[in-house]
Amino acid sequence: MIGYLTLGTNDIERAATFYDALLAEIGARRFMESERFIAWAVSPGQPSLGIIKPFDGQPATAGNGTMVALVVDSNEKVDRLYAKALALGATDEGPAGQRGLTGFYAGYFRDLDGNKLNVFCWTQS
Repeated sequence: MIGYLTLGTNDIERAATFYDALLAEIGARRFMESERFIAWAVSPGQPSLGIIKPFDGQPATAGNGTMVALVVDSNEKVDRLYAKALALGATDEGPAGQRGLTGFYAGYFRDLDGNKLNVFCWTQS
């Protein structure tokens, strides 16, 4: 149902460097870009994640209560992507680990612009 998500940025080059390195960990790469927008996807038919300079010309701000969730297929990939995000300068919003729901394993972080993301997987209990 979701086609793509965009996150606002005030420094597209810095954000691009962060997401190039982070999303490469799960096989995503750039597939669309312009002067004010870059999108990454694993394949064109799958949902994608983009960064964008706001259309209205105002500064980008992180949405309160807004979060992007990246799905992977193992706890190990959650751990790896979460650690990579922190190594790239993201801030911790909750370490990778088992959450309240049985089989739900996730790690939470904020990117360099303050946007909240998580990486998660569903595991067999």
